[in-house]
Amino acid sequence: MKTIVEIHALQNFAPSNLNRDDTGAPKDALFGGTRRARVSSQCLKRSIRQYFLGLVEQNALASDDVAFRTKRVLDAIITALVEKGRNKTEAEEKARLALGAMELTVKEDSKSEYLLFLGQREISGIAYIVHEKWDSITASDSVSTEGKKPGKAKKQAAQNADPELKKALDKVFNGGKALDVALFGRMLADMPGKNQNAACQVAHAISTHSVEREFDFYTAVDDLKPEDTAGADMMGTVEFNSACFYRYAVVDWEKLVENLQNDRELAAKGLRAFLEGFVVAEPTGKQNTFAAHNPPEFVAVTVRRNTAPRNLANAFETPICVKKEESLTRKSAEELARKAQTLQTAFGGAEQTFVLNLIEAKLNGLGTALPALKDLLDKALSAVQE
Repeated sequence: MKTIVEIHALQNFAPSNLNRDDTGAPKDALFGGTRRARVSSQCLKRSIRQYFLGLVEQNALASDDVAFRTKRVLDAIITALVEKGRNKTEAEEKARLALGAMELTVKEDSKSEYLLFLGQREISGIAYIVHEKWDSITASDSVSTEGKKPGKAKKQAAQNADPELKKALDKVFNGGKALDVALFGRMLADMPGKNQNAACQVAHAISTHSVEREFDFYTAVDDLKPEDTAGADMMGTVEFNSACFYRYAVVDWEKLVENLQNDRELAAKGLRAFLEGFVVAEPTGKQNTFAAHNPPEFVAVTVRRNTAPRNLANAFETPICVKKEESLTRKSAEELARKAQTLQTAFGGAEQTFVLNLIEAKLNGLGTALPALKDLLDKALSAVQE
């Protein structure tokens, strides 16, 4: 039986520039024929991953439960080997050869060719194998690559490596039971067999209404200039907008358990951390300028079985318009509830929905209303594990 967990949130941000494009303007998109504010899924996932790191600091998650996206994996391995008592210079040579055995080339600047998304357990595992097989990892494990194309050089280095070393390292690259790798997936270009399909999909957040860009003109004055000197010493503009965003994500529960090597306890902990992070974490772009710290005031979590996911963005295909003294967030929530019930009537399927409704929107019986985020998470996790 396939179980999916969907989360929908409405979040009305004050004037802000949370996620910029290449010109520094807030990202946007056309939807339903009108311009909408947008926050990219990559930005949202980054915020959630940062939230996971905060949970590690609070000891709510173990340090081994998270992953790192980095080009500096060599440095991490060297650090672990030095902690085991190995000489730093020798550790670098051995680590380079070990990575080369898996066709992961490290350049002269000690960085990999591209960002690697590795769990902490994987990094520790590589260091452990290098430590254990220290004497058998020698420069002879590599062949001369002078004059050869990079691709061929990598393959020759891997083919010439100690088979036992390769076999041991191959077992390490399994995702490391890292929650963010299990949720968001990864691609290792030189090790396609070690790619991991994501258990989670996150939509770009879009505004429920049309938006127009606005411009803030600012100036700054030199505090130490003579008092009889007039005028600003710096000036410029920054673009911003204010929007009520519809946010959506879906998690495949069985896939999450599979990615975490069937550790259901860790999967439940990870799902709760993800749902909580989706609600609590926020993008950090230009927050020192705008301080738009506005948590969602409407959240719905739906647990479905044997049905397809349902992104409810089409509730806002016609932009929400409000009259004077009407709440944009409340009206958006009522349209979202109407769309959810329409789709449920049309397509059916077993579902349980739990709602945090801080704006007192009229939901016409959509889901079970709960007073606090903790209660919402408790009920959702209980429904998933029934």
